[in-house]
Amino acid sequence: MTLVLTEFESKKLIGKAGIEVVETRLARTCGEAVTISKEIGFPVAMKINSPDIIHKSDSGGVKLGLNDPDGVERAYREIMGAAASRHPRAEIQGVTVQKMAPPGIETIIGVSRDPLFGHVIMFGLGGVFVEVLKDVAFRVVPVTGKDAREMIEEIKGYPLLQGYRGRDPVNIAAVENIILKISDFAEKNPEVVELDLNPVFACADRAVAADARIILAAKNHVNL
Repeated sequence: MTLVLTEFESKKLIGKAGIEVVETRLARTCGEAVTISKEIGFPVAMKINSPDIIHKSDSGGVKLGLNDPDGVERAYREIMGAAASRHPRAEIQGVTVQKMAPPGIETIIGVSRDPLFGHVIMFGLGGVFVEVLKDVAFRVVPVTGKDAREMIEEIKGYPLLQGYRGRDPVNIAAVENIILKISDFAEKNPEVVELDLNPVFACADRAVAADARIILAAKNHVNL
């Protein structure tokens, strides 16, 4: 039996592990969504928050670049309507309202549990690229700083991280730091079956997780 944590729950755990995440709050009503968006500042992104809806974008559950309260209200209604229509039996806990992520290169950092090797950590280009290009590197947990650097350097997309066509290189050390902290998190929490940070925006000055998903082997093992 497994327990799928929502994005909101997953980000709380990741944040406690010392990993920078995009500021995210949970709104259970349209009014709360508007209030939160005003407090954290526009533009914002909104996403359906449900343990039963994994692919939020494909389900009409993601709205980006919302610049005013009217846009937030409209997005809330559309997200909730899409969820009710496409997933009528899903448990809907509300929507997350979060700051739009800073510009950067989308990367993915993930963990899966192999029956033979235990936890295995993955790094690669994120967003849709991980599905299309499958440009990823793997190591068995725990990883060292040397392992983390090698994972980053061995993907084919590494030149994108070094800077191209006048773009600044990303902060490789910040990406390494997240890989190491995720490795440590997985090692300390053997009940983690799967973990995905996708995307992690690698920027010139930092790396920040914009979305997160954690699947546990049993309930209540990790303190939320």
